[in-house]
This record gives sequence, C-alpha cells and structure tokens, in this order.
Amino acid sequence: MKRALYITLNEVRLYFQDKGDLAFGLLLPILTFALMYGAFGGQTLFKATAAIVDEDQGIYSQQLIQQLDDVNGISVDVMSATEAETKLERSDLLIVLFIPSGFSDTLESGGKAVMTFKQRGNGGQEGQILASIIQGVAGQINQGFQVRSGVKDNLEGRGIPDSSIDITVQDLLDKERQMPAVGVTEEVTGGSPDFINMYLPGIITMYVLFSLSLISRTIVEERRRGTLERLLTTRLSAGELFFGKFISIIARGFVQTLILLGLSYAVFQMFTPLSFLAALVVSLVFAAAAAGLGMIIASISRTEDAANWIAIVITMFMAMMGGTFFELAEGSTMARIGTFSLNTYANKALNTVISQGGSLGDAWQPLAVMAGVAVIGLIISRLIFKAVPGSK
Repeated sequence: MKRALYITLNEVRLYFQDKGDLAFGLLLPILTFALMYGAFGGQTLFKATAAIVDEDQGIYSQQLIQQLDDVNGISVDVMSATEAETKLERSDLLIVLFIPSGFSDTLESGGKAVMTFKQRGNGGQEGQILASIIQGVAGQINQGFQVRSGVKDNLEGRGIPDSSIDITVQDLLDKERQMPAVGVTEEVTGGSPDFINMYLPGIITMYVLFSLSLISRTIVEERRRGTLERLLTTRLSAGELFFGKFISIIARGFVQTLILLGLSYAVFQMFTPLSFLAALVVSLVFAAAAAGLGMIIASISRTEDAANWIAIVITMFMAMMGGTFFELAEGSTMARIGTFSLNTYANKALNTVISQGGSLGDAWQPLAVMAGVAVIGLIISRLIFKAVPGSK
C-alpha cells in the first residue's frame, strides 16, 4: 500500500507539472463556471424583448405597448410588418405580436378587438412566456374597459360627462398599477443560488468525466512505451502499480471538484460547513466511480486514439443522458436510459446536499450505486489488465 501511494503522489506531481493537463483539468472548469455565471448568474428575473407590429397607431395600442414596456425585464421593439415577416422567415425572431389597424377604434366603439401572434413552431420557451405576459397586459386593459362600462352604467342619468368618467377611472387604474393592493417581491440569499444549484453539479460531473480521455490515453501510452513493464522490474507489484494508478485518477478528479466547490463556498456562500463536507464526500465517491470506468477504458484500449474516442463517446452519453444541465421527466424513456449514466447519480446526490439541504444519509442510494461502480470497475479492469501481455 505504501508503494502504491508513492505511485499516486508521483502521478499527482506530474499532473501539476503538465501545463496542458492542468489547464484542462483546473482552469477550463473555472473559466466555464465564470462564463456561465456572467451569462446567466446575474439574472434573477425573466428578461426578453417583445417584437410588436403596430398597424393601428391608436391610443389603446400605444397604451398596450407602454404598459408592456413598463413590465420589469421586458423591453419592446416596434417594427414594420415587412421587417417582422422577414425576421420570422429567417428565424431571427420566433414570435411577433401584430396589432391590426382599427384596433383602438373597435375598442372605443365597444367592439371586440383581436391581436395576432405570428410565430415559428411553438415560438420557443421565451416566446411562450412573452405571449403569456402580453396576454396578461391585454387582460388588464380589458378589465379597465369593463370597469368604465360598469361605472357608466351606475352613473347613467346623473349628468356626468363620459369624458370625466373615463379620466377618473383611468387615474384610479393607474394608481392601482403603480401601488397594487397585493405586491410581489423577490428575496435572494447568498448571491444567485438558483443559478449555482442548477449548473454547479453539472459542471463538476462533466469535467471529471472529460478527464477520462486524458487519463485513459496516458495509461495506454505508458503501456505502449513499456513504462509499466519497467516499473514492474522494481519491487513494485502489479497490484500496487494498478492501485496507485487508480488512486491517482481519483485524486485528479477530486482536486477539480475541491477547487470548484471551494470557489462556490467562498464567493456565493451557498454552503454550511456540514453541507460543504457532504458535497466533498459525494465528489470523492463520484471521482472513484469515474476512476473505475477510466481504468476499464484504459485496460481494453490498445491505442491512445481508441482510448480517447471511447472515453469521449462514454462521456458525452453520460453528460447528455444524466440530467447534467436539464431535468429529465421522471418515468420517460430518456430517464430510463439515464439510469446507465454516472451523472444521474452524481447529480442527484449533489442536488440533495446542495439544493435541498439534505445529508449524506438522504443521498445514500446514489452514493451506493457510485461506490458499487467504483469497486466493480476496479475489479473488472484489474482482471483485464492482468491479461495484457507484460502486465502480470
């Protein structure tokens, strides 16, 4: 065991000396994390631009546009019908609101005015949200008409001009919008927790698995060059050499997660000391499972390119099917396929201790699966490794 640890320490030392591996294993995850935070982390509210074609240019179409522009996070881009059609055709826009001519006149005469959403496909998730917001604003205007109509009916015969009623009701509606009886506020604790909870587990698991290609390729290259055989001419046994390599892979993956979790702890203050330690334990078990998988790839591969491509295919499968950056519907075909992905269990365990504030006991099932993969992977790869000529 002592000699195996020497192998581990030497591998970790070489890892820190290799600037390419270090940049990929440590700096690239940090850079990805920073870029994703810059793109999404500061947005706690929905933000979008509503494309509108106003063919009416009347008082109520302008009122609709103004009220929509006053919604937090929504900006309005008024354009011509030709421009809108062109952008829809080129997919520059997925949804556009068309306000027809005569819209305001129809409303003033008591008729029913209709607006039209033109969209490509389903309009996209952002477009659907925008359409709901626009319908909500239109509903407020409709309620205003209903209030005016009700007030006029109640005041009929009292000699009050309709213009005075309209002005008074509009003032009251404006005051209600500015100071609603029921208000909604947001309270964010610890920076931007929703963003971190959503993306941090995926970043951790993705880059630990990406390191499989480098690890597997390195071991195959050492075997091809005869480095492993020369080491076995020393007092080092094949089992000690193998176990030392296995521990070194775990150490590499754990160092990556330690840095990312440490940054999250220091910058976003999203952990308690206990939850931070729990996340480290989950990361260590996941690194062990990934190491077992990496050793199997290295044992069955005969060339560096083969090891590299096998690792890439497996990594992409696990990242896509393991709910790395999007949630898979429970019971769906994708979710069932995802049960073969290490990411599924790592993400569940990390979300349990990070997002839900759970303990390691709450995450025992995914932890048990990952620990089982680590042990089975170690055994299988050792059996294959022993069968390789010159490795006994």
